[in-house]
Amino acid sequence: MSAAPLEALLGVQDLDTAADQRRHHLEQHPARARLVALGAQRRDLGRRRDEVVARRDEVAGRQAALEAELEATEQRRREVSARLYSGAVSASRDLQAMSAEVDALGVRASQLEDEVLAVLDEREPVDAEVATLEADDARLAAEEDAASAELAAAEAEVGAELEGLHREREEAASGLPADLLATYERLRSRLGGVGAARLVGDRCGGCHLSLPATELDRIRHLPADALVTCDQCGRILVRRATGE
Repeated sequence: MSAAPLEALLGVQDLDTAADQRRHHLEQHPARARLVALGAQRRDLGRRRDEVVARRDEVAGRQAALEAELEATEQRRREVSARLYSGAVSASRDLQAMSAEVDALGVRASQLEDEVLAVLDEREPVDAEVATLEADDARLAAEEDAASAELAAAEAEVGAELEGLHREREEAASGLPADLLATYERLRSRLGGVGAARLVGDRCGGCHLSLPATELDRIRHLPADALVTCDQCGRILVRRATGE
Protein backbone atom coordinates (compact mmCIF):
# COMPACT_ATOMS: atom_id res chain seq x y z
CA MET A 1 0.00 0.00 0.00
CA SER A 2 1.34 3.41 -0.97
CA ALA A 3 0.88 6.54 1.14
CA ALA A 4 -1.85 7.76 -1.23
CA PRO A 5 -4.68 5.70 0.32
CA LEU A 6 -3.86 7.17 3.73
CA GLU A 7 -4.16 10.69 2.32
CA ALA A 8 -7.41 9.66 0.64
CA LEU A 9 -8.61 8.28 3.98
CA LEU A 10 -8.24 11.77 5.48
CA GLY A 11 -10.50 13.04 2.71
CA VAL A 12 -13.10 10.44 3.71
CA GLN A 13 -12.69 11.54 7.34
CA ASP A 14 -13.25 15.18 6.34
CA LEU A 15 -16.48 14.25 4.55
CA ASP A 16 -17.66 12.13 7.48
CA THR A 17 -16.89 14.97 9.88
CA ALA A 18 -18.77 17.44 7.67
CA ALA A 19 -21.80 15.11 7.62
CA ASP A 20 -21.63 14.64 11.41
CA GLN A 21 -21.47 18.41 11.89
CA ARG A 22 -24.56 18.94 9.74
CA ARG A 23 -26.47 16.23 11.60
CA HIS A 24 -25.40 17.77 14.92
CA HIS A 25 -26.46 21.21 13.70
CA LEU A 26 -29.86 19.78 12.82
CA GLU A 27 -30.21 18.06 16.20
CA GLN A 28 -29.35 21.34 17.95
CA HIS A 29 -31.47 23.54 15.67
CA PRO A 30 -33.20 26.29 17.70
CA ALA A 31 -36.58 25.37 16.22
CA ARG A 32 -36.30 21.89 17.77
CA ALA A 33 -35.76 23.36 21.24
CA ARG A 34 -38.65 25.76 20.68
CA LEU A 35 -40.93 22.86 19.75
CA VAL A 36 -40.01 21.05 22.97
CA ALA A 37 -40.64 24.20 25.03
CA LEU A 38 -43.90 24.97 23.23
CA GLY A 39 -45.09 21.40 23.70
CA ALA A 40 -44.45 21.65 27.44
CA GLN A 41 -46.26 24.99 27.60
CA ARG A 42 -49.27 23.62 25.73
CA ARG A 43 -49.46 20.57 27.98
CA ASP A 44 -49.36 22.80 31.06
CA LEU A 45 -51.95 25.09 29.49
CA GLY A 46 -54.10 22.08 28.63
CA ARG A 47 -54.09 20.92 32.26
CA ARG A 48 -55.07 24.40 33.45
CA ARG A 49 -57.78 24.62 30.79
CA ASP A 50 -59.18 21.23 31.82
CA GLU A 51 -59.41 22.42 35.42
CA VAL A 52 -61.15 25.66 34.46
CA VAL A 53 -63.49 23.91 32.01
CA ALA A 54 -64.45 21.47 34.77
CA ARG A 55 -65.33 24.45 37.00
CA ARG A 56 -67.27 26.06 34.18
CA ASP A 57 -69.16 22.84 33.48
CA GLU A 58 -70.07 22.49 37.14
CA VAL A 59 -71.42 26.06 37.21
CA ALA A 60 -73.18 25.51 33.88
CA GLY A 61 -74.77 22.36 35.30
CA ARG A 62 -76.14 24.31 38.26
CA GLN A 63 -77.36 27.03 35.91
CA ALA A 64 -79.15 24.51 33.72
CA ALA A 65 -80.78 22.85 36.73
CA LEU A 66 -81.98 26.21 38.10
CA GLU A 67 -83.30 27.30 34.71
CA ALA A 68 -85.12 23.99 34.31
CA GLU A 69 -86.67 24.35 37.77
CA LEU A 70 -87.60 27.98 37.00
CA GLU A 71 -89.27 26.95 33.76
CA ALA A 72 -91.18 24.17 35.53
CA THR A 73 -92.21 26.56 38.32
CA GLU A 74 -93.48 29.18 35.89
CA GLN A 75 -95.28 26.54 33.87
CA ARG A 76 -97.01 25.25 37.01
CA ARG A 77 -97.88 28.81 38.02
CA ARG A 78 -99.48 29.46 34.62
CA GLU A 79 -101.46 26.25 34.80
CA VAL A 80 -102.75 26.90 38.32
CA SER A 81 -103.48 30.54 37.49
CA ALA A 82 -105.43 29.49 34.40
CA ARG A 83 -107.57 27.10 36.45
CA LEU A 84 -108.01 29.74 39.15
CA TYR A 85 -109.54 32.21 36.72
CA SER A 86 -111.24 29.75 34.38
CA GLY A 87 -114.40 29.56 36.41
CA ALA A 88 -114.21 25.81 36.43
CA VAL A 89 -113.57 25.81 40.17
CA SER A 90 -116.20 27.36 42.38
CA ALA A 91 -115.44 26.06 45.87
CA SER A 92 -114.01 28.87 47.98
CA ARG A 93 -111.59 26.60 49.74
CA ASP A 94 -110.17 25.31 46.47
CA LEU A 95 -109.90 28.82 45.10
CA GLN A 96 -108.02 29.95 48.20
CA ALA A 97 -105.64 26.97 47.93
CA MET A 98 -104.96 27.69 44.26
CA SER A 99 -104.41 31.39 44.97
CA ALA A 100 -101.96 30.52 47.74
CA GLU A 101 -100.14 28.12 45.42
CA VAL A 102 -99.90 30.79 42.71
CA ASP A 103 -98.41 33.20 45.25
CA ALA A 104 -95.96 30.57 46.53
CA LEU A 105 -94.95 29.67 43.00
CA GLY A 106 -94.41 33.36 42.28
CA VAL A 107 -92.14 33.67 45.31
CA ARG A 108 -90.23 30.53 44.31
CA ALA A 109 -89.86 31.78 40.72
CA SER A 110 -88.48 35.07 41.99
CA GLN A 111 -85.97 33.19 44.18
CA LEU A 112 -84.94 31.03 41.24
CA GLU A 113 -84.46 34.08 39.03
CA ASP A 114 -82.14 35.59 41.64
CA GLU A 115 -80.24 32.32 41.89
CA VAL A 116 -79.89 32.11 38.09
CA LEU A 117 -78.54 35.67 38.01
CA ALA A 118 -76.05 34.81 40.77
CA VAL A 119 -74.86 31.75 38.86
CA LEU A 120 -74.52 33.83 35.68
CA ASP A 121 -72.35 36.29 37.62
CA GLU A 122 -70.29 33.37 38.91
CA ARG A 123 -69.92 31.88 35.44
CA GLU A 124 -68.88 35.06 33.63
CA PRO A 125 -65.25 35.20 34.88
CA VAL A 126 -64.88 31.45 34.41
CA ASP A 127 -66.02 31.75 30.78
CA ALA A 128 -63.57 34.62 30.33
CA GLU A 129 -60.75 32.49 31.78
CA VAL A 130 -61.55 29.62 29.43
CA ALA A 131 -61.56 32.02 26.48
CA THR A 132 -58.18 33.44 27.53
CA LEU A 133 -56.67 29.98 27.88
CA GLU A 134 -58.05 28.94 24.48
CA ALA A 135 -56.62 32.10 22.89
CA ASP A 136 -53.25 31.38 24.52
CA ASP A 137 -53.34 27.82 23.22
CA ALA A 138 -54.18 29.04 19.71
CA ARG A 139 -51.21 31.43 19.86
CA LEU A 140 -48.88 28.65 21.02
CA ALA A 141 -50.24 26.33 18.33
CA ALA A 142 -49.43 28.97 15.70
CA GLU A 143 -45.90 29.27 17.12
CA GLU A 144 -45.60 25.47 16.99
CA ASP A 145 -46.66 25.45 13.35
CA ALA A 146 -44.07 28.12 12.54
CA ALA A 147 -41.32 26.24 14.39
CA SER A 148 -42.30 22.97 12.68
CA ALA A 149 -42.14 24.66 9.28
CA GLU A 150 -38.73 26.15 10.12
CA LEU A 151 -37.41 22.78 11.27
CA ALA A 152 -38.82 21.03 8.20
CA ALA A 153 -37.06 23.55 5.96
CA ALA A 154 -33.79 23.00 7.83
CA GLU A 155 -34.21 19.22 7.58
CA ALA A 156 -34.78 19.48 3.84
CA GLU A 157 -31.71 21.68 3.41
CA VAL A 158 -29.47 19.47 5.55
CA GLY A 159 -30.90 16.38 3.89
CA ALA A 160 -29.85 17.69 0.48
CA GLU A 161 -26.38 18.53 1.82
CA LEU A 162 -26.04 15.06 3.36
CA GLU A 163 -27.00 13.42 0.07
CA GLY A 164 -24.26 15.36 -1.69
CA LEU A 165 -21.72 14.49 1.01
CA HIS A 166 -22.77 10.84 0.84
CA ARG A 167 -22.13 10.74 -2.91
CA GLU A 168 -18.73 12.40 -2.45
CA ARG A 169 -17.92 10.01 0.37
CA GLU A 170 -18.80 6.93 -1.66
CA GLU A 171 -16.58 8.14 -4.48
CA ALA A 172 -13.70 8.98 -2.14
CA ALA A 173 -13.95 5.64 -0.31
CA SER A 174 -14.28 3.54 -3.45
CA GLY A 175 -10.52 3.49 -4.04
CA LEU A 176 -9.52 2.60 -0.50
CA PRO A 177 -8.36 -0.90 0.45
CA ALA A 178 -11.19 -2.78 2.13
CA ASP A 179 -9.15 -3.65 5.23
CA LEU A 180 -8.05 -0.01 5.72
CA LEU A 181 -11.62 1.22 5.37
CA ALA A 182 -12.90 -1.44 7.78
CA THR A 183 -10.28 -0.47 10.37
CA TYR A 184 -11.20 3.20 9.95
CA GLU A 185 -14.93 2.50 10.32
CA ARG A 186 -14.33 0.45 13.47
CA LEU A 187 -12.22 3.19 15.05
CA ARG A 188 -14.60 5.92 13.97
CA SER A 189 -17.56 4.19 15.63
CA ARG A 190 -15.60 3.87 18.89
CA LEU A 191 -13.87 7.23 18.96
CA GLY A 192 -16.54 9.87 18.56
CA GLY A 193 -16.66 9.87 14.78
CA VAL A 194 -12.92 10.41 14.19
CA GLY A 195 -11.06 7.30 13.05
CA ALA A 196 -8.14 8.96 11.26
CA ALA A 197 -6.21 12.13 11.95
CA ARG A 198 -3.15 14.01 10.76
CA LEU A 199 0.08 13.75 12.75
CA VAL A 200 1.12 17.38 13.16
CA GLY A 201 4.57 17.69 14.61
CA ASP A 202 4.49 15.52 17.70
CA ARG A 203 0.74 15.86 18.20
CA CYS A 204 -2.19 13.64 17.16
CA GLY A 205 -4.84 15.67 15.36
CA GLY A 206 -7.53 13.40 16.83
CA CYS A 207 -6.88 13.46 20.56
CA HIS A 208 -4.50 16.48 20.43
CA LEU A 209 -2.05 14.74 22.74
CA SER A 210 1.71 14.67 22.16
CA LEU A 211 3.34 11.37 21.34
CA PRO A 212 6.43 10.32 23.30
CA ALA A 213 9.74 11.12 21.62
CA THR A 214 10.61 7.42 21.37
CA GLU A 215 7.33 6.71 19.58
CA LEU A 216 7.89 9.60 17.20
CA ASP A 217 11.35 8.31 16.41
CA ARG A 218 9.96 4.84 15.75
CA ILE A 219 7.30 6.26 13.42
CA ARG A 220 9.87 8.31 11.48
CA HIS A 221 11.76 5.15 10.61
CA LEU A 222 8.67 3.34 9.31
CA PRO A 223 7.95 3.17 5.57
CA ALA A 224 5.68 5.94 4.24
CA ASP A 225 2.90 3.45 3.54
CA ALA A 226 2.98 1.81 6.99
CA LEU A 227 -0.26 1.94 8.97
CA VAL A 228 0.46 4.00 12.07
CA THR A 229 -1.87 4.49 15.02
CA CYS A 230 -1.73 6.95 17.91
CA ASP A 231 -0.47 5.25 21.05
CA GLN A 232 -2.65 7.65 23.07
CA CYS A 233 -6.08 7.18 21.43
CA GLY A 234 -5.64 4.44 18.84
CA ARG A 235 -6.64 6.51 15.81
CA ILE A 236 -4.97 6.02 12.45
CA LEU A 237 -2.28 8.66 12.04
CA VAL A 238 -1.51 10.05 8.61
CA ARG A 239 1.95 11.52 8.29
CA ARG A 240 2.83 14.33 5.92
CA ALA A 241 4.80 13.25 2.94
CA THR A 242 8.52 14.04 3.09
CA GLY A 243 9.16 17.53 1.80
CA GLU A 244 5.67 18.91 2.70
